[in-house]
Amino acid sequence: MENQIQIKSFSQIDINNPFFDSLKLDYREFEKWFAKKASDGAEAYLLIDKNNIEAFLYLKIEEDDVLDIEPPLPRAKRVKVGTFKVNPHGTRLGERFIKKIFDYAFKHNTSQVYVTIFDKHIALIQLFEKYGFKRIALKHTNNGTELVFLKDFNTIQNDVLLDYPRFKLNNNKKFLLSIYPEYHTRLFPDSILNNESFSEIEDVSHTNSIHKVYICFMDVSVLKTGDLILIYRTKDDKGPAYYRSVVTSVCVVEEVRVKANFNNINDFLNYCKPYSVFKQDELLDWFSKKNIFVIKMTYNAAFQKKITRGNLIDNLGYNSDIKWSFFEISNEQFLKTLKAGGVNESVIINQT
Repeated sequence: MENQIQIKSFSQIDINNPFFDSLKLDYREFEKWFAKKASDGAEAYLLIDKNNIEAFLYLKIEEDDVLDIEPPLPRAKRVKVGTFKVNPHGTRLGERFIKKIFDYAFKHNTSQVYVTIFDKHIALIQLFEKYGFKRIALKHTNNGTELVFLKDFNTIQNDVLLDYPRFKLNNNKKFLLSIYPEYHTRLFPDSILNNESFSEIEDVSHTNSIHKVYICFMDVSVLKTGDLILIYRTKDDKGPAYYRSVVTSVCVVEEVRVKANFNNINDFLNYCKPYSVFKQDELLDWFSKKNIFVIKMTYNAAFQKKITRGNLIDNLGYNSDIKWSFFEISNEQFLKTLKAGGVNESVIINQT
């Protein structure tokens, strides 16, 4: 289970691991707090790579007024990011945990998430701000003063990233986009199928990132910022597409580029490499081709139930007579597919 986010009891986690040294320095009471969580049976999210803790996240639901900050927050059900640390090493692991925070919030039907951060943690602050958190208060303790950031999912900012993981339904077109199995698991780790191996999920940037880059020869120039894409994993070698090809995820288009939009090969590599499953030699080969399209999109939701091609055709009105590589679907088909896949309705922004 290495490289996969795990849930572990505090009592199973070694507080003497060097990973926690910086937290002990920032918070004098950290060891006492950790011991209390362990005795309470509390759990946290961990990512372990080669026996090293690379990330730790503790979340809790609060329903009372938040009175230990200035100004205070009124009573409401919200998620508090109690403790969050990621070892920085250029793989965008922080983004993977941001998505986990949002998944947790929607699972528990909360509309707000807040976090306190010391101002010295500039990269962490930038990460939260990138996905819609706003500074709203200060928290003063014996450890110093922390900044308080809050994301309110009901505050619509009309921006793909600031509103993430929510997306607008109206005035945006919907499409189905196919992807081969060998690329699917590495790009969409939360959409892994039961028969796929966790060993395919690595601590690398294209797996961790909320952003994904898809390169193809198909003409996808019809796509615009904000359009919605259902990711369709094509069949493997274990059976026919009717049973083995499945819709697994929802993505939102950030932008579409063609070869001419890149100044040179280095511009193309810098743009694609962090978010694409392709290695540098493969990207060089792509760039040597004449007509390529590059889709940059956000990974917004994983289906709780994977919808097979057979289900899409028999029950959701999809056309079996067309090529299933890239095609537009109706608003009704999109909504029915989301419902069948168990996607939380709260991610949908129903406004024009």
